[in-house]
Amino acid sequence: MDDEALLRHSRHVLLEEYGFDGQQRVEASHALVIGAGGLGSPVCLYLAAAGVGHLTLVDDDTVDLTNLQRQIAHTTARVGQSKVASAAEAMRAIDPGVRLTLHALRADAALLSELVGAADVVIDCCDNFATRHAVNAACVAHGKPLVAGAAIRFDGQLSVYDLRDPASPCYACVFPPDAAFEETRCAVMGVFAPVVGTIGTLQAHEALKLLAGITPSLAGQLLMFDGRRTAFDSLQVARDPHCSVCAQRPGA
Repeated sequence: MDDEALLRHSRHVLLEEYGFDGQQRVEASHALVIGAGGLGSPVCLYLAAAGVGHLTLVDDDTVDLTNLQRQIAHTTARVGQSKVASAAEAMRAIDPGVRLTLHALRADAALLSELVGAADVVIDCCDNFATRHAVNAACVAHGKPLVAGAAIRFDGQLSVYDLRDPASPCYACVFPPDAAFEETRCAVMGVFAPVVGTIGTLQAHEALKLLAGITPSLAGQLLMFDGRRTAFDSLQVARDPHCSVCAQRPGA
């Protein structure tokens, strides 16, 4: 770490739980971010600002005027631009030296199989169940920790699924792929902008803890945010021994 980097990240280095060693771990790490929208915006900005060594960003969408109410990595001037390129511009404005790999593609199973194995942590900021389950399946296959968040209307939720802990559930243990969930989208139901910022910021929080080696994580807990009451609730979630995705993993 050179003098400029030490100065840039000095407030993290000063933290006893983080320190110089934590910063070095973060700078040597690779984070994969799926989605560059409302959740992905604060994730990208905070991880770039924290000095994560390599950030890979996946999103096939372009910036739309309706995004700007909540997707803070994007600007009016970048409407029509791919979200990954727009987010990259925002990240480089914070740290010109950030190393980025951009994929303006849909995160399908084939792409995820390639990318997840190379990452140290995966942050799922997408907006649909099919992609969430594809991301989870790839994380299970490669044994990589997953930080998954979601937000709609005034409600948000967050958890860490870390299969390095034999007791930790995977995403499918908590939200089975064959269960009947009502899938809602911002375009139809709306979303209170600070809710996605709150959940996305907490995703960055958990991802950085994992990368820096700060414990404990949210693994085994589902954190729920009620934006109307500005209140958090937490549920304990357990591994499903009959999970169709992770039950056959080694050590399960």
